[in-house]
Amino acid sequence: MLKKESIQKINIELKKYPKDRKASAVMAALVIAQDEKGWLEKDIIEFVGRYLDMPSIAVWEVATFYNMFNLAKPGRYKITICTNLPCALSGGGNAANYLKESLGVEFNETTQDGMFTLKEGECMGACGDAPVCLINDKSMRSFMGPEKIDKLLADLKAQQ
Repeated sequence: MLKKESIQKINIELKKYPKDRKASAVMAALVIAQDEKGWLEKDIIEFVGRYLDMPSIAVWEVATFYNMFNLAKPGRYKITICTNLPCALSGGGNAANYLKESLGVEFNETTQDGMFTLKEGECMGACGDAPVCLINDKSMRSFMGPEKIDKLLADLKAQQ
């Protein structure tokens, strides 16, 4: 189900916890699985549950609670924009609307070419840099006004 390298990474995470607490590694295991597969389809979530000796419903609870987990295949670039209060007060809503207009999608939608998925995010812990967004859950961008959004989208398109 997962490559040997991914299983080895999960095993490293498991060593951080007592043997009877495998479930403690569920978030790390889901991140590792998503990094390999790009998203968490049903079979992967159930595999993680079996591997960690936990009910698959418990894994689903974690996967559906955190917006960093993709339960549907995202575009090549998932852009998550923070709309929590500090970002909203600093233009997060405007940045979100600008992204929607620029991409032609709403939250939780993917552009027709499969390039971008737009998500609404919770606090990313960078309130002083608001509005902020994450690219593919790995790279944070700060002070995202229209000019910076245009540059970001152009740079990502150029990486095709």
